[in-house]
Amino acid sequence: MLNALLMVVSAMMIILSLLQSGKTDGMSGAFTGNGGLNLFANVKERGSEKVISNLTLIMGILFFVLVIAIRITG
Repeated sequence: MLNALLMVVSAMMIILSLLQSGKTDGMSGAFTGNGGLNLFANVKERGSEKVISNLTLIMGILFFVLVIAIRITG
């Protein structure tokens, strides 16, 4: 039962991660230094971005809890 739930949570976490919008200009901006990459910038998430980000965090926590529970019981 826990293994099936872990697979569902894993799939949801992958989907939610892919739905998140990028916060930088991509790989070219990372190598050339363009785009003003600031790691400590305070970027406010709004609307659906915030919901997706929060759901991803919840799924990540649930993933680790399930992995630990499976390891303890199995």
